[in-house]
Amino acid sequence: MTEKKKDVLQPVDDAARRQAKTLVRTARYASLATIDPLDGSPSVSRVSLATAMDGSPVFLISRLSSHFANLEADPRCSLLVGEPGKGDPLAYPRMTLIGTAENLGQGPERAPVKSRFLRRNPKAALYADFPDFAFWKFATSRASLNGGFGRAYALAASDLAVPADALQSLSESEEGAVEHMNADHADAVGRYAVKSGATSPEGWRLATIDPEGLDMTCGDDVARLWFDDPLKSAQELRPVLVALAKQS
Repeated sequence: MTEKKKDVLQPVDDAARRQAKTLVRTARYASLATIDPLDGSPSVSRVSLATAMDGSPVFLISRLSSHFANLEADPRCSLLVGEPGKGDPLAYPRMTLIGTAENLGQGPERAPVKSRFLRRNPKAALYADFPDFAFWKFATSRASLNGGFGRAYALAASDLAVPADALQSLSESEEGAVEHMNADHADAVGRYAVKSGATSPEGWRLATIDPEGLDMTCGDDVARLWFDDPLKSAQELRPVLVALAKQS
């Protein structure tokens, strides 16, 4: 009798969903796997990463690169996120996202995606508008999360979805809110960073806002602060920020 293979996957719970979303939101870069149209071989490269407000990964690549041509021929691809630290790199959480990528071209999504991407990757401003560069948005169909020893999960796209209630209104007000917080409330941003686990409040800047939380940067460091409850409209943002500043 053939021995039944042990199922190593754990049931997907809220903790796994939070860990998966955090890996995506805080990733500075990802390994991008595309399909070489010459013979169907896998081809892997590294891309700088940010997220659209709805949580979709976005990256900026040049038409001169092989992965640009690969995606034009076949949009199916994968992203590996999860940054190792000291010691064994396999001891750190990571996740493979499986799906497709779309070239945003000069469409309506380009402007908000560019704004969010450059706040996370400011050096990319040097070449973001070069004619051979384009922003691509990744649509996840499923994901494989390795959250640590004995913590493997198979996630559906719905597990990474962001509540849609406040997406439109936040998209319209995010850039102004970020600029205001960094210019007039840098001390509060520092407190948010400490609340999220940073050791010091110095040097942190608010990068992006979404219905579920805030992303902050300090040099190469990224911090994520989750709201207690997702925002239902942009009007809820200010009181939430004030409350968080008082708590931290």
